[in-house]
Amino acid sequence: MSDTRLSAPFPWFGGKRKIAALVWSRFGAVDNYVEPFFGSGAVLLGRPHPQGLETINDADGYVANFWRAIQREPDAVARWADQPVNENDLHARHVWLLQQRDSLRARLEGDHEFCDAQIAGFWVWGLACWIGSGFCSGLGPWWVDEHRQLVHLGNNGQGVKRKLVHLGNNGQGVKRKLVHLGNNGRGERLVPWFTALADRLRQVRVCSGDWSRVCGPSVTFKHGRTAVLLDPPYADTAMRAADLYRVDSESVAHAVRAWALEAGEHPDMRIALCGYEGEHDMPPTWECVTWNAGAGFGGQAEQQSGNGRRERVWFSPQCLKAHLPLFAETDPLQVSAEGVAPP
Repeated sequence: MSDTRLSAPFPWFGGKRKIAALVWSRFGAVDNYVEPFFGSGAVLLGRPHPQGLETINDADGYVANFWRAIQREPDAVARWADQPVNENDLHARHVWLLQQRDSLRARLEGDHEFCDAQIAGFWVWGLACWIGSGFCSGLGPWWVDEHRQLVHLGNNGQGVKRKLVHLGNNGQGVKRKLVHLGNNGRGERLVPWFTALADRLRQVRVCSGDWSRVCGPSVTFKHGRTAVLLDPPYADTAMRAADLYRVDSESVAHAVRAWALEAGEHPDMRIALCGYEGEHDMPPTWECVTWNAGAGFGGQAEQQSGNGRRERVWFSPQCLKAHLPLFAETDPLQVSAEGVAPP
């Protein structure tokens, strides 16, 4: 099936939904597609004509587990995800999810068939309820003591503020993509959405681990003409919060750029590298597109000095060339083959 309207049921900082059509106009019809930093998967979900082999990866086990579980058990994920908004439940499930973290990633990496629908459902529900970033990051000061009670450990015994649930109008639910959709059969209203995602992902290989594991020749050009979307965590953490992702890095973007410059010379490789203005020094043979991400995740655009206007995507020399009339939805859009386009 092909449905460019499909989207992830959770918020994600730095999502590329706005430029999915742009990216695919530069990639064109390829035999193989690889996305090493999948996140909310906006570009794969926006692919107009899925074909050939597709491989996705994320270093965050919660992310990879969600997409595997959606692929294999969408009904079960829907049942666990369709929960009423409750602050006590939010904290209890958050702690439970953190306790699964290490074993989850190990099982995902060691068994390509493994997934856990309950973890996936609670995780996506928690993201919808949580305010801001940091859900399941493991950086918070809360844990469970020997009596299985939530403990808050602050500086000098002062304690910390608890995270509040994200409530909608009149306490009816959450003002996020995933909402509590009623009690007439737990999850039944989420099932069509999750089933549509499962149908789209049916033939997709879902990996969890370091990005480089899915960027070698055996995963890329050995399968024919290959498109690779590289969307690593922004290296410029001076202009954005350093804990936006559970698995974050201030340096991986530089290693990714080095790989892209080398791999981009291969005649069967079409690469798109995402980042901020000034983050990547790319040669003039790489086309640079300026785009505006608009309002930020969780209101963070206002906190980050207009970072949405600093978004750039660089296309490797083998990518197809621009046809501006196709890209109205990315407005404002400016294109330059000589480096970063002026604002």
